Amino acid sequence: MRLVPIENVKPNTVLGKSLYDINGRILLRAGVVLRENTIAKIKEINILSIYIVDKYSNEEIEDIIKPELRQKAIITIKEAFSNIGRLNNNSVRNKESDYTWQEQSYFYNIGKMAVDLIDDILNRRDVMLALVDIRSMNNYMYSHSVNVAVISLTIGIALQLSKKKLEALCIGALIHDIGKSLVPREIFDKQGSLSEEEKEILKQHPRLGYKYLSTTYNINSLSKLIVLQHHERPDGNGYPDGLTKDNIIELSNIVSIANVYDNLSTDLPNKRAMFPSDVLEYLMSNAGTMFDYNIVNIFCRIVIPYPKGTIVELSTEEVAVVEETIPGFPLRPTVRVIESPRVSRISMKIDLIKEISIVITGVKYEID
Repeated sequence: MRLVPIENVKPNTVLGKSLYDINGRILLRAGVVLRENTIAKIKEINILSIYIVDKYSNEEIEDIIKPELRQKAIITIKEAFSNIGRLNNNSVRNKESDYTWQEQSYFYNIGKMAVDLIDDILNRRDVMLALVDIRSMNNYMYSHSVNVAVISLTIGIALQLSKKKLEALCIGALIHDIGKSLVPREIFDKQGSLSEEEKEILKQHPRLGYKYLSTTYNINSLSKLIVLQHHERPDGNGYPDGLTKDNIIELSNIVSIANVYDNLSTDLPNKRAMFPSDVLEYLMSNAGTMFDYNIVNIFCRIVIPYPKGTIVELSTEEVAVVEETIPGFPLRPTVRVIESPRVSRISMKIDLIKEISIVITGVKYEID
């Protein structure tokens, strides 16, 4: 199967991955044949891309976590963020006793969810990262938080962090944007561009989140620092405190990379996802300034920007389907040619690690 923007999906296409509504209930099950009116309804609920099955890509892409666990995690974060914002009404309290039993239960559920996510990923035979999340823009912040946690955990496992640190990392990643629920709703929900003043208010969300969490005993101190530092940069040009490399904890550096990777590789209503190689190039070119150099190197060895089944355009003016990605070479998969000016090359396998003169130039969504 392969991920395709909804505007490129044609009637009679087979759905590859089940679709869920904002509350985690199944809307359409995998295997359904999509009619024109069904495609229109998918667009109406702001799902921008879906997985399809066709003759070129009929193998299942396995998510790094179970689909039902992903949906449960999204609902857990949604309940916490939306209700914490409502309960606090943009105020920050200073006494532990001020936290309601509801809020403490949200933190407890998030901690339990972190343990479930860690166990699920550790039970896999490998931790190569190929996200298969299909998200509605109505649920974007919550699904983004779960994706950042999953990406962060794959990096943390590759770094051989202890289970205790993985737990702090996962919790911090799940709640890294909790401060956004404390930003005035008229700013957070604004359609169109923010004013410079509004941008500065939004940039305070790490500090708002940290202050809110500072007196709760249910959240590890490392997780709280992740919330505060996930927009800091090694060169000192981050926010909210302009910290430099030596003052930013390793876990915050991990979440910073995961956060940017998920944002850049996700379709948004006003911005299409960046080309996979461009996302990795962006991370690598900013390693040491925006991002921790060593962690970027680790990340680029475990990510799969072109999952099996992705249809790509080659510099040879041919079209091919990705069949295998070798760890350490994310931009050089093995592909099988499906369209070529030379008939003799159809079905030919090309190992891009060996054929260094050939590069992937784009992802193709519509095949004749």
